[in-house]
Amino acid sequence: MSYQPPGPQDRYPYPARDPYQDAQGYRERDRRADRGAETVANVVRVVVGLVILIFALHVLFVVLDANHHNGFVRAIYMLAKGLVLGLGDVFTPDDAVLGVVMNYALAALIYAVVGQLIIRALRRR
Repeated sequence: MSYQPPGPQDRYPYPARDPYQDAQGYRERDRRADRGAETVANVVRVVVGLVILIFALHVLFVVLDANHHNGFVRAIYMLAKGLVLGLGDVFTPDDAVLGVVMNYALAALIYAVVGQLIIRALRRR
């Protein structure tokens, strides 16, 4: 073990860049925040997808005149009625089935648009 005199690289004992940054300049805190926002965006996407699926099943059951005494059909009806948020009677055509299709399609479209806006806002970070 021989003595090595300090060279020019030893003049500054601290690294030139932040040790918590990677080559692209991202800090670990920023990566965690990005992962958290991505997780919330995925949860929003799943919830919106489930709500739209419930609306689609409700419309399908109404169009096909499903048995309303069936527990699954009744559960979908109750969920759809609760999630429609007052949009269940926006359109009132003479044909009741057409009214259900139009109203629940409008509600599904609004959920999809608002969900995409929320997801986009979360990912903008």
